[in-house]
Amino acid sequence: MFDLKGKTAIVTGGAKGLGAATVKLFEKAGAKVHVADIETGCDVTDEAQVKRAFEKAGTIDILVNSAGVAARKPATELPEADWDKVLDVNLKGTFLCSRVAARAMKTKGGGAIVNLASIMGFSGGIFPNAAYQASKGGVVNLTRALALEWAADNIRVNAVAPTFVRTDLTTPIFSNAENLKIVMGHTPLGRLPDPEDIAAAILFLASDAARCITGVTLPVDSGYLAR
Repeated sequence: MFDLKGKTAIVTGGAKGLGAATVKLFEKAGAKVHVADIETGCDVTDEAQVKRAFEKAGTIDILVNSAGVAARKPATELPEADWDKVLDVNLKGTFLCSRVAARAMKTKGGGAIVNLASIMGFSGGIFPNAAYQASKGGVVNLTRALALEWAADNIRVNAVAPTFVRTDLTTPIFSNAENLKIVMGHTPLGRLPDPEDIAAAILFLASDAARCITGVTLPVDSGYLAR
């Protein structure tokens, strides 16, 4: 049920971090994977670029919306341009990519979309990060909305909500011993997930093992949200 042989997947933000881990696992599961990343010429906030990148893939069975940015600054000091960039990439980009993919999926009888949300979409967080938290809260509810809208087309829409994972986005956290100590204080299992743990959850939601699951956001958070 976790086999993706014969499936074509697109992973945005797939050049590094959680996206890259997902690409690797999907390929191991047998999928043909296309990376749509700013580094490969696809800006997810530009629908024309998204269309061109997705058309190269031909058929689309799976979309993973992994492209994301953050701006960890106090809200009173956050430049408006930073707010706009975070909301554009994380929320608008997820919307644009999802609807381009959905149009293609409808013509072939269905598909699966997995969004990258965050524990910050369910909580006020630990560190000042208002734009990121707002964007991921939006992703959580966008996931629900699209799941309901596209269910009749056999398109499942789910999300994964990671806790802190060691990627480029979390370098400021993991490179600061005091910040890391604070994070671990909110981690009941006493260990943080690796990128491969997040990729495994994404694989599950994209696969036939989750064929009756839609509209949910699955935390992979080592117990963070259980408090």
